[in-house]
Amino acid sequence: MTLPDILYEDDQLAAFDKPAGLPVAAGRRGGAGATLMGLVRARFGASISNVHRLDDEASGVVLCAKTKQALDFLSGQFQSKTVRKVFDALCVVGEAPAQAGTAARGPSGALPPEFSVDLAVGEDEADPARMRVFRRRGGRPSSTAFRVLEDFGRFVLLECRPLSGRPHQVRVHLAAAGAPVLNDATYGDPGARLLLSGLKRGYKGRAEEKPLMSALALHACALGFTHPSTREEVEIAAPLPADFGIALKYLRRFAGRRPGL
Repeated sequence: MTLPDILYEDDQLAAFDKPAGLPVAAGRRGGAGATLMGLVRARFGASISNVHRLDDEASGVVLCAKTKQALDFLSGQFQSKTVRKVFDALCVVGEAPAQAGTAARGPSGALPPEFSVDLAVGEDEADPARMRVFRRRGGRPSSTAFRVLEDFGRFVLLECRPLSGRPHQVRVHLAAAGAPVLNDATYGDPGARLLLSGLKRGYKGRAEEKPLMSALALHACALGFTHPSTREEVEIAAPLPADFGIALKYLRRFAGRRPGL
């Protein structure tokens, strides 16, 4: 496997466009498969370190530090929650959940133009590989702000801004809001697929139709922070993966486009 695209590089930092399905680093149980950091260290040496992580199934910006000074400075920004993280998520809107702390739905069941989810997130005792929300005791305080970018009815494109950094936070909060990320096998509806036959009238395709997008529809599209050396503000952006772009193209063409704000 080749090194993913380099989005930014200088003598202190390097940022990469991680593809969906590639772990940033080996998990607690190890494993012999490829990881982003394995590929990065093969190119840049053993001293480079990832500053943060993305879910294995997600795609987008991953920032690495080439020096300990840069790592310490950037880690401090993540810990103090001053890093600006932006995700794009294509979600499947289901029935409005009757749960406190989630998005208030309008009369039609649509998501509001802007909303936030403030629910503690922690490990699911029944399955350590999953996370869940805690409505009373337990978990760690977590908050995510959301904005509707495009509304296609059953499918909605959201801008997601996590204000804390818990594992699987965006996915868990969206599931709690009744709008899980498309193709989320852990927190979503396994039967929800984006098919051209479901969008285009008179579709005459193959009997065994493939989804327009099969990867998790969650992409870390931008990361903003203060540079460890120059102290200037830096924002790194990652383009949407090709399949994500194709899914949006057909939604815009056949599902009708109702912009958010």
